Amino acid sequence: MDGKPFQYVSGSAHYFRMPNQYWRDRLRKIKAAGLNAVSTYVEWSQHERVPGVYDFEGDLDVKRFVEMAQEEGLFVILRPGPYICAERDMGGLPYWLMTKHPDIQLRSSDFFYTYYVQRWMDKLLGKFTDLWYGKGGPIILVQVENEYGSYHSCDYNHTYWLRNLFEKHVDYNAVLFTTDGASRNFLKCGKIPGVYATVDFGPNSNVSKMFEAQREFEPSGPLVNSEYYPGWLTHWGEKKHARQDTKDVVKTLREMLNEKANVNFYMFYGGSNFGFTAGANQFGSIYQSDITSYDYDAPISEAGDLTDKYYAIKNVLEEYFNLTSNITVETHDKGDYGEITLKKTATMFARKIREKMGKFHVEHRPLSFEALEQNFGYVLYETTIPSSFVKGQNSKLEIKKIRDLAHVYLNGEFVGGMSREERKTKLNLTVENGNLGILVENLGRINFGSNINDQKGILSKVTLDDTALFFWNMTGYELNDVKTIEKCFEENDDDCMNDEGFVFYAQKFKLPKESYENDEKLLDSYLDVSHLTKGLVFINDFNLGRYWSTRGPQYTIYVPGVYLKPYPQENFIVILDEEIVTDNIKVNFTINPIFS
Repeated sequence: MDGKPFQYVSGSAHYFRMPNQYWRDRLRKIKAAGLNAVSTYVEWSQHERVPGVYDFEGDLDVKRFVEMAQEEGLFVILRPGPYICAERDMGGLPYWLMTKHPDIQLRSSDFFYTYYVQRWMDKLLGKFTDLWYGKGGPIILVQVENEYGSYHSCDYNHTYWLRNLFEKHVDYNAVLFTTDGASRNFLKCGKIPGVYATVDFGPNSNVSKMFEAQREFEPSGPLVNSEYYPGWLTHWGEKKHARQDTKDVVKTLREMLNEKANVNFYMFYGGSNFGFTAGANQFGSIYQSDITSYDYDAPISEAGDLTDKYYAIKNVLEEYFNLTSNITVETHDKGDYGEITLKKTATMFARKIREKMGKFHVEHRPLSFEALEQNFGYVLYETTIPSSFVKGQNSKLEIKKIRDLAHVYLNGEFVGGMSREERKTKLNLTVENGNLGILVENLGRINFGSNINDQKGILSKVTLDDTALFFWNMTGYELNDVKTIEKCFEENDDDCMNDEGFVFYAQKFKLPKESYENDEKLLDSYLDVSHLTKGLVFINDFNLGRYWSTRGPQYTIYVPGVYLKPYPQENFIVILDEEIVTDNIKVNFTINPIFS
């Protein structure tokens, strides 16, 4: 670089997976390990939740993240997509693309897709004008698209168009590159003329063979592994949290460094999928949703702790690059904040909850989340069972395309469920005259492969004994906040409760006086939800994410201290549990994460 030999070892850390108050801490720890660069995706869907309305504040101030990396002495590898995968809902693409144009061809030359991509990229890339390396900034590399060779469309017109769009903004002040699996099958569609092709692979790979694939498409230039996996992702229902042996990570790292290769660890710090942001994968016909934690078995843990893997990598880099680090990194205790008893405060189908937290729509047939302009959460579909069905009749309810999980109610009473993951689309029930309710949950849109246009809700006819049901009332619960639940709690309002639907439990609590670190920061903690079933946790109106303790392998929810209020202020916790119906539930804070 600049006429001198240059080699980078980078670590992925996504600004959107941690509170902005922790950015500097994580960047400093990356630098202290001997790395000289940080890599981050940019998640379009978070920045443009509503078409044409952009958010670059707080945890989404990506420009500030890049500037902070430079302040900490790190180069930046920017991966702006527009598609990023990253185990995020819809691979980081905004759901409303399918609202505006249900048949849109994503990641292609589709007119509407390219229109919105150009509008977004002009807005985003324009923010980095003074941060490209050629302008004195830290951004040395900019990725075009993401593993496009793994996508079915192989639309060269689209990737050439993207290259030109990126070039307009970068203007040769940083190097454009692509990333694909280390195979000709992937690289043949992923490679873009004029854009440097790199590969990705994990420990125990044949390093020489992997780089041979890159050399076929880039006969000269640096060897680059843009995603070297020190850990892996985890789905709900898997027996164990994914792990990668440190010895294997270090062994393959040495082999790459011996080849003078450039390496980016994916992930070096994983973080969390707060709220509903976790994605899903589909393998054949099998759908699997991602857990809330994105710890990834990375060298830096979800809570920012340095692992044995971190120090093993640090030792290798110090050896190869003759480094001596004088960077001081902080270690953080965790807060054991005790037990909280939450009381039953509201139920999802109660009149006031429907009015204040629901969005209503009436249609002849059931509509998808996207058609209802709803991103996340739940939709309740209700209809009246036709009088032609005899009370007490044994019948079969069928929904061939349920996306993703359904709870079925007759006159408000739960009678069974349907599941995309379990491929359960039929339910035997005894007919009652009156109301049929089907509460459907979005568990995360597919983030990889040919099925990323993953619409949610009821996508097919609903039949009872092969008779299609019509005239649907739909109530959408996006759960962007739980302020209504707090008001129900404070007023002890009977209109917030009936005996129907999921239960919201709530409580106010104060932290102990001794909850601070030396620098007056509140301690992080974990909430143990292992004895609950499935649901959501909100603290001070922030959605910490989903738990699913009946499936595992994650049994705690990470609670960053910055989302808590110090003594003597009161904190407010809300837990929505989908199965437990009782007057009170108890949860406790703990200092360690629990995974199986």
